[in-house]
Amino acid sequence: MPRPTVVLILSVVLTSLVSAQNQPHSNSQAVAYAAQSIAALTGGATISDVTLTGSVTWNGSDTGTATLQALGTDDSRIDFSLNQESRSLIRNSLSGTPQGAWIGVGLSRTLAQHNCWTDANWFFPYFSLVTTRRPQQVFKYVGRETRFGRSVEHIRSYRYLGRKPNHISTFRRLSTMDYFLDASSFLPLAITFHEHPDNDTNLDTRIEIRFMNYESFNDILVPSRIQRLVNDGLVLDLTVTSASFNSGLRESNFQIR
Repeated sequence: MPRPTVVLILSVVLTSLVSAQNQPHSNSQAVAYAAQSIAALTGGATISDVTLTGSVTWNGSDTGTATLQALGTDDSRIDFSLNQESRSLIRNSLSGTPQGAWIGVGLSRTLAQHNCWTDANWFFPYFSLVTTRRPQQVFKYVGRETRFGRSVEHIRSYRYLGRKPNHISTFRRLSTMDYFLDASSFLPLAITFHEHPDNDTNLDTRIEIRFMNYESFNDILVPSRIQRLVNDGLVLDLTVTSASFNSGLRESNFQIR
């Protein structure tokens, strides 16, 4: 593990309780828009876990199926079956700090810890938006913009962690996520954030998640098409065919073995 990453982890462990008087307050308009988006998605229902299944295209050529599971705001698992090859991407915070890994036959790659500070459940925007309730999460309103030819409300979130100014700044940069909500329906249209090479936290790779064609599954609105772009290049294209909620997923399902 690179030394800067170790320093960051130690900073979180040693300063897990940030002084309340130092933490910036979330912007009330950003929190209100997030709440409106949650209501638009769920109609007021509470969701503890979700399982999505569907067909997927990976890197433009590999095709197959995918099962995406999320438990709360911190645990996620995506199981791919692509051209007879299976692999899984798992994220969790079971150790107290976020972590992740790719696993599969002949494949075991731990995610750089600095790439685990953004939301684990990027494919299900409900869990990203309810982080307004998470301690040390700050939401800000950026403004009204135009995206995909539609008016959107742009809000941004980040984690306020650490005590030293340089650590606070680093965690803010590594955890920042931008949400683009349709200005009329408040349904999420896109989320953007950055990932970084294992050995360079300062080199940004732009990630964009696009949500399209919302459909009702058990009275919950779910985007029936989800795309993931890396530096504007499409790497994942998922068509959701089924969705289930509150099925009792367990944390053991999200362990990295």
